[in-house]
Amino acid sequence: MSLSLQQWLTQLEQGMVGGVIDLGLERTRTVKERLGLAPQCPLIIVGGTNGKGSVCAFLSQIYLQAGYKVGTLTSPHLQHYNERIAINGVPSSDEEIVTSFERIQAACKDDVALTYFEYNVLAAVDVFDRAGVDVMVLEVGMGGRLDAVNVFDADVSVVTSVDIDHQAFLGDTIEKIAFEKAGIFRSGKPAIVAQLPLPESMREHAENLGTPLLLLQRDFAFVKQEQQQWSFRFHPQAQALNLSEHNRHALPIPALRGAYQMSNAACALAVLECLNAVLPIDIGAIKRGLLLVSNPGRFQVLPGRPLVVWDVGHNPHAARALRNGLLALPYAQKRIAVFSMLADKDIASVLDILKDQFDEWLIAPLDLPRGMKTEDLQAALNQAGIDAVVSYPSVAEAYQSALSQATENDRIVTFGSFHTVAEVMDIPRY
Repeated sequence: MSLSLQQWLTQLEQGMVGGVIDLGLERTRTVKERLGLAPQCPLIIVGGTNGKGSVCAFLSQIYLQAGYKVGTLTSPHLQHYNERIAINGVPSSDEEIVTSFERIQAACKDDVALTYFEYNVLAAVDVFDRAGVDVMVLEVGMGGRLDAVNVFDADVSVVTSVDIDHQAFLGDTIEKIAFEKAGIFRSGKPAIVAQLPLPESMREHAENLGTPLLLLQRDFAFVKQEQQQWSFRFHPQAQALNLSEHNRHALPIPALRGAYQMSNAACALAVLECLNAVLPIDIGAIKRGLLLVSNPGRFQVLPGRPLVVWDVGHNPHAARALRNGLLALPYAQKRIAVFSMLADKDIASVLDILKDQFDEWLIAPLDLPRGMKTEDLQAALNQAGIDAVVSYPSVAEAYQSALSQATENDRIVTFGSFHTVAEVMDIPRY
């Protein structure tokens, strides 16, 4: 009798067929080859500390608007596992995913045990391959060089940003982390990089590999204009790519909020230029895609009052982006944080960046093995000099309390983790 998707996921999470973070490509490559997974359509791999989910969202929506069938792998999910494996923006069904899980299990035979994420990546590409998509957009889970996504060869790779996160696995300096992220580069295939200045380890790796780099502000750029418009300039320096200069004007400001989304949108448009010979895109599709794009939980401002913001940011780089976004919002009488984080994240730096943006902090533990306990959250806030703190048994209760006490001139920001935002998404505002 076949397992349900939930039974499969429980089994994977418990580590019965892996389930821990165990970096390396050999297991995944072996099973990929046994399955005969060799996508014939263009494949885009998107990595980076932050912003990669947004770039995937831009690409998926624009290609969809152009009439292409798009397979998109993202992680983590907010509410349902199926969100990770989407075709044309629609999460795959339980049946489609289970079929791929069963195919993967059979290919593992008795000599390979895959982790949760390795199953995730192979299932996504298998689902997309069987559905005959026109283009695959794959988001790196962590790092790049040893991430399971990297068993596939990108026609175009993207690195959105490089900052400190996952130090235990990727290293504790920008240069070490940049080297890991550059692992998705391929010889002769363009790599789009928005991180400035370009880390030396990334430049060196690209040079050794023969990867043409397309850099923000050198090969492509964005200029914000008046009347809520912007322009995109594509001027590739790498002659080997045989790409022509192309400017696009009067583009609408992206539907995704936050100043940093302009850089993410520009990365996506640079990808479109690189693949334009095989996947032509018209300006109408780009404009519709920019306006219709959605990526829940990324500085998501809900309609109505009090102003409510959801943000999945969970590292210092994301905290700085959140701070900039908050500073651009209208004045709020009382600023309330609903906050929780995972224990392996750099909470001290996040609090240091954001502590002056809130008048009151409502905290709660995340009901996960990696979740921070209430007393540890409290200690971290106290250490940061934050005294106006109230604790609750759950994030949902903290959020409900914030909604009940806030007036229409106040602001509520729920942030700190994908898990924190996921706990409040189904709670009605009124």
